[in-house]
Amino acid sequence: MEKLEINKAQIALRFAQAGQSYTQHAVVQQQIAQQLFQFIQQYLPEKKVNRAFEIGCGSGNLSHQLMERLSINTLILNDLYPEIQQHFLRHNNQSHQRFPDLQWLMGDVEQLEFPQSLDLIASSSALQWINDLEVVFEKALQRLNPQGYLCFSTFGQQNLQEIKALTGQGLDYLSIEDLQEKLLNNGFEILHISEQLESLNFTHPKQVLQHLKATGVTATASNFRWTKQTLADFYQNYQQFLTHDMSGETLYRLTYHPIYCIARRKP
Repeated sequence: MEKLEINKAQIALRFAQAGQSYTQHAVVQQQIAQQLFQFIQQYLPEKKVNRAFEIGCGSGNLSHQLMERLSINTLILNDLYPEIQQHFLRHNNQSHQRFPDLQWLMGDVEQLEFPQSLDLIASSSALQWINDLEVVFEKALQRLNPQGYLCFSTFGQQNLQEIKALTGQGLDYLSIEDLQEKLLNNGFEILHISEQLESLNFTHPKQVLQHLKATGVTATASNFRWTKQTLADFYQNYQQFLTHDMSGETLYRLTYHPIYCIARRKP
């Protein structure tokens, strides 16, 4: 199958449109950010970080934990579109001395120069939008201090598998083995890597589509158009993913496949 070329402008537009609804509906992404932060706390021996860089900060699911629960002097936040800064007004309005100095680096990380002398590069639920992950890993290695950390979550090949099965639309996700190989080839040692399957359940397939739209995930469907017929077919075919709760209520499953990684630049 031909690899899907990811349209960054389309991604920025869809996530900007979902900006107000994302925080409310992106429950899985919030859980993933919390889990990733627990791994960061577990594997970073020194909780003091001079300079940190977050790729694809979005509404700040991970950022706020980094700011409030790690001792960071400077945190540089990246995303595709400047509207995300609205999610950080609370930080800007607080001059508490333990909060880091917040800086912004807007744009596509595949094209940008990374900040210098980093102790930590972090990213939650964003690297799946990268066309060439090795480019990002190479830049990360160049900009991290010796024994600096690259900590991220991304998604594996079973992510949103129901949508891909029914529409043919979706990203070409890397396997956990692919990620390991790319990290090792680019000079990282892997301290932790794991994967999980998480399911959300909905009472109707229409809610599945509403959830995806509210979280900006429809950015993959740049050439896909819903018609009355394709929508009816989608609802009908989603029956194959039916499940039932303890009370026997019919539910429609949507699968997420997070992968967590804590890597370190070799000395």
